Amino acid sequence: MGKVVLVTGASGFIAKHIVKQLLDGGYEVRGTVRRAERGEEVRDAVRPHLSDPARADECLTFVVVDLEEDAGWDAAVAGVDAVIHTASPFPIAQPKDESVLIRPAVEGTFRVLRAAHEAGVGRVVLTSSTVAVVHCELPEGRDAFDERDWSDPEHRSCTPYVKSKTLAEQAAWEYVTDVAPGMALTAINPGFVVGPPLDDELGSSTSLVVRLLSGKDPMLPRYGIPVVDVRDVAQMHVRSLERPETAGRRYVGAAGSMWMAEMGSVLKAAYPERRIATRNAPTVAMWLLALFDGEVRSILHSLGSIERASNARAVEELEMSFIPPDQALRDTAEHL
Repeated sequence: MGKVVLVTGASGFIAKHIVKQLLDGGYEVRGTVRRAERGEEVRDAVRPHLSDPARADECLTFVVVDLEEDAGWDAAVAGVDAVIHTASPFPIAQPKDESVLIRPAVEGTFRVLRAAHEAGVGRVVLTSSTVAVVHCELPEGRDAFDERDWSDPEHRSCTPYVKSKTLAEQAAWEYVTDVAPGMALTAINPGFVVGPPLDDELGSSTSLVVRLLSGKDPMLPRYGIPVVDVRDVAQMHVRSLERPETAGRRYVGAAGSMWMAEMGSVLKAAYPERRIATRNAPTVAMWLLALFDGEVRSILHSLGSIERASNARAVEELEMSFIPPDQALRDTAEHL
């Protein structure tokens, strides 16, 4: 029997790819889901993509737990060798009550780490985000953020989602420092995650590509973000898990940054018959649109800027060779 890895939030976009890569790598996988039927969804999603499809039935099991409830977590971590904690809410439109996101993200992280620590699990890989890195002032003399940087929850560009990811990752590092100094923790900080889903369940990040392809917007916000392919993000998790020297470190996952108009142009070139926006919208128009559109409202304070995050550490220490952002975007669209 191979090593057993617990993957929390196993029905998520990134998590399914992690489950697939772990099974292909010879691991036994236990996934957490909030409802039993989501487990079968994950199994059906990964099976056709495995080098040995039988492993989806032989080496993949599920436990039903909730990030906001203590029940079941002791059983979830019992007998596992490592935990990959991916579970965290990710909305496109931000909620009016920020605690809806922050509470399950922070308390859920504590809950998972506490259960792992009490069960003697010494290895944890946490899915964080570049949003926990880039929402602060860029230090003078640098052209990109990196793992040294932490988002400021009071920064003008911080949304409830940004706060939830920042505070959850900080909580994880504090827990290891204060309570479980022997636990080997690694954080993966991916940018905007695109790439082909393993099934027809579309996550929040994929919904932006759907929106671009739909032609809903005549123009696009002048705003840019780091982009990364989901297959690379999954690989970062697995490589971190397998390399003890990554403990205590964060790794930015980004293949490069793209303006929204650049994304539109890539998709327009691939699908010229579609009405895909490729021009920047005037800022005043975005402020007016934000009155009616929660997705637009969430990026108002970032208009006119492009977030850049360095992948140098991941390239050097994880030996990552990232799929180019335009290819990742085209692969997403092709799947859709």
